[in-house]
Amino acid sequence: MPQDHRRVPGPEESQTPLLFAPVEAPEVPPRDPSALQPLFARAGLLSQAKGSAYVELHGGTKVLCSVAGPREAGGGAGAAAPGEPRGRLVCEFRRAPFSGRGARIRPSEREPELALALQEALEPAVRLARYPRAQLEVSALLLQDGGSALAAALCAAGLALADAGVELYDLVAACALCRTPGGEWRLQPSEPEERAADARLTVALLPSLNQVAGLLGSGEGGPPDSWAQAVRLGLDGCQRLYPLLRQSLLRAAKRRPAPGTQAPTDTDTAQPPAATA
Repeated sequence: MPQDHRRVPGPEESQTPLLFAPVEAPEVPPRDPSALQPLFARAGLLSQAKGSAYVELHGGTKVLCSVAGPREAGGGAGAAAPGEPRGRLVCEFRRAPFSGRGARIRPSEREPELALALQEALEPAVRLARYPRAQLEVSALLLQDGGSALAAALCAAGLALADAGVELYDLVAACALCRTPGGEWRLQPSEPEERAADARLTVALLPSLNQVAGLLGSGEGGPPDSWAQAVRLGLDGCQRLYPLLRQSLLRAAKRRPAPGTQAPTDTDTAQPPAATA
């Protein structure tokens, strides 16, 4: 019987050899538990939005945040009561399909939970009483998840609100922490560290007021002293992040043209001017 040499003989169904390879947990390299990841922040990135900010961590996390409003508040859940002299803040947290490693991921079920955490941590920083019957909309897009995603989104959202000219009590600085199986808390964990962690914690702070804006924890329980140590470590990290966020906001204000002047080009804003004594 003649054979069809144009087809490759083989089984109709096959599996990759990597499927049968032993799965080993990635080893988390030792590091200083109180060390912060290098952070890059830039405000005023989107010309179509009233306010925007981009935050990137050394571990690979990239978050883009935009702010719209204030606009007239509509009905629905969370709408302000008639005659209430206070606006409302609506937050959205979305993950890009390509944000995770490997195959494209579907929208996570945690997105509404993270959006609620974003809203609860930002509301103490916004002077909502100055926007009666109005609505402010904050949208955070996670472009790449390299760990500490919620904390990076909070920093970006605070910068975007300030860039939009929204009246704030203070900027929001946030840090994430995770507890290793050995019981050690680490500041701003990477994605492998978060996967291997027994517990996680995100701390949001208004540094000038020294007021905690939000706390979100999950994972296995531990002694109260351990969680208290994590909160102190997170608050110290937020205080160290605050000057970096302020500097980013000041650079964005200097790039913004004065009324009646021409906007600077990208070449003018590529590098900040060198500081002089």
